[in-house]
Amino acid sequence: MSVTPAAGRAWHLVARPQGWPKPEDFALREEPVTEPGEGQILVRNLYMSVDPYMRGRMNESKSYVPPFSLNRPMSGGAIGEVIASRSAGFAVGDHVLHDLGWREYAVVDATRAVKADAGAAPLSAYLGALGMPGMTAYAGLFEVASFKEGDAVFVSGAAGAVGSQVGQMARLKGASRVIGSAGSDEKVRRLIEEYGFNAAFNYKKGPVAEQLAEAAPEGIDVYFDNVGGEHLEAAIGALNVHGRVTLCGAIAQYNATEPTPGPRNLVQAIGKRLRLQGMIVSDHGHLRQQFVDEVGGWIRSGELKYDETVVNGIDNAVEAFLGLLRGDNTGKMIVNLGAE
Repeated sequence: MSVTPAAGRAWHLVARPQGWPKPEDFALREEPVTEPGEGQILVRNLYMSVDPYMRGRMNESKSYVPPFSLNRPMSGGAIGEVIASRSAGFAVGDHVLHDLGWREYAVVDATRAVKADAGAAPLSAYLGALGMPGMTAYAGLFEVASFKEGDAVFVSGAAGAVGSQVGQMARLKGASRVIGSAGSDEKVRRLIEEYGFNAAFNYKKGPVAEQLAEAAPEGIDVYFDNVGGEHLEAAIGALNVHGRVTLCGAIAQYNATEPTPGPRNLVQAIGKRLRLQGMIVSDHGHLRQQFVDEVGGWIRSGELKYDETVVNGIDNAVEAFLGLLRGDNTGKMIVNLGAE
């Protein structure tokens, strides 16, 4: 039987960032660990996720998800081991996925935890390819963008946790061409050699519109947007008639201190009859079993590859998050809480 520790560490947001977050906006503090109540489980977190959307939660503005409270533990995706349970559905030793990351120990309502099978995939994959990023890619491509066989697909931020999955899923479902953008030559090589993209380019090496036109001379039918800004404007120019855009993220402007202008060529959406649709992954829960079945199969067969950038130790969680915003990661950025 596991012994409940007296205390564990948790990251608090102590100041709302202005522009780029700084290490001093956060504090790692010790918190008491309590026994679970009826219908709850106590989890020792093994891995936690850092994701771009968390930057928006550091602002006080109203959004689709509440902002982080100051001087309270932050939250986010995590996977861990049950060390105490007062829920009939969970036993000590079970591995569970939940949303109380950024801390070593979490008391979780059983209704907000999902069992993870360590035998089916590595536990960390449930935070990436089989977790929220993979589900975002799946729902955003197949439901929001209405992908169909033969479509030419462009993905920005294509070496990230979501983008890398979008491109591979499009290829596996019969895309005529898959194009990706990334921020380094090494990532560009990986998109082509490891993930099977038809073309890719380093957006830091020249205007996105010019590089996209060269990579997709016959235009594109679907654009999966993780970046916004110059990428969105270039995609609107390259989209064919009845093209579709999934607006998933806009990391290029997450740390802006002034409002950023929209695409200057948005008027083209009229003549081309484009559809631009924003997406939040939590709207697509009805696809979850289909996603797990299909993507789980692709992972087991080796048809779909995924990368992880792993940072060890809760002490380094904020640096992992800042690195994510800088684009230091290839694939999913994961913090291994079991390693110091």
